[in-house]
Amino acid sequence: MSKNVRGKVVVVTGAARGIGAGLARDLSAKGAKVALVGLEVEELTKVAAECGADAGAWEADVTSWDDLERATAAIVERYGRIDAVVANAGIAATGFTRSIDPAAFERVINVDLLGVWKTVRVTLPHLVKSRGYAMLVSSAAAIIHIPGNAAYSAAKAGVEAFANSLRAEVRHLGVDVGVVHPTWISTDMVNTADEHPVFGKLRGAAGGLAGKTYPLSLAVGLMSAGVARRSRVVHVPGWVGVVKLVRALVPRVVELYARKIMPAADKAALEDIAKRGAVESSLVGPGAKAAADRERAL
Repeated sequence: MSKNVRGKVVVVTGAARGIGAGLARDLSAKGAKVALVGLEVEELTKVAAECGADAGAWEADVTSWDDLERATAAIVERYGRIDAVVANAGIAATGFTRSIDPAAFERVINVDLLGVWKTVRVTLPHLVKSRGYAMLVSSAAAIIHIPGNAAYSAAKAGVEAFANSLRAEVRHLGVDVGVVHPTWISTDMVNTADEHPVFGKLRGAAGGLAGKTYPLSLAVGLMSAGVARRSRVVHVPGWVGVVKLVRALVPRVVELYARKIMPAADKAALEDIAKRGAVESSLVGPGAKAAADRERAL
């Protein structure tokens, strides 16, 4: 894209809130025609209206082939092409593996990993035609695997691996692939997690870089620049890239920390489940609730 998104058609999934909504606003302000895809249609429509006349909103569940096919066809019908796709839709769930609501664990894998795969598969023919760019949103959780975050870490590590394989597969077709590793960003998902009676306290006690929340504007700015440059990787912030260089040591560090906090945290999680139920204890953010509601409605 020659470091310029003006006039380019950019599809952003998970665009109703948080990073997706912020990125859509930023790209539209720079002249891109943004196609917003996701659940929470009222929020999605509001964001599209803020992005101007060249923006559009399409309700779709990224775990549904039919939804993605319909949305992609409608986007191509309106704009005639797709130049870039940001596979950003994602949710989280809190809980330890032995006690988390199984449906919540599997929902995270379905949305955060399989949703990315389905988004790429459906839109890839159009990216081949435009010699376009796919940005897949992973996480610092792909590198730092903390207790209580197993589903999210597994899904985001899968996204990174998928992006790396995909990049090698499609480069000869003129398609570039980037992967994004944000740490804790101030979004509804993260802010809700911080309010959790068990897991919010764990993160708050971590301190240092692991416990810091960064402003949404940081992620949006770096990712927007990444789309324009067709970046191979975007770290939010830069220290995440440094951790990747020593990732073989990270699990051991996490395990040593976990020895101190897990006995009490495990007990607290079981007590929270007994009090509120496994389903309620696992939910994090409006996106997770929307995904759960959608699942129950089918």
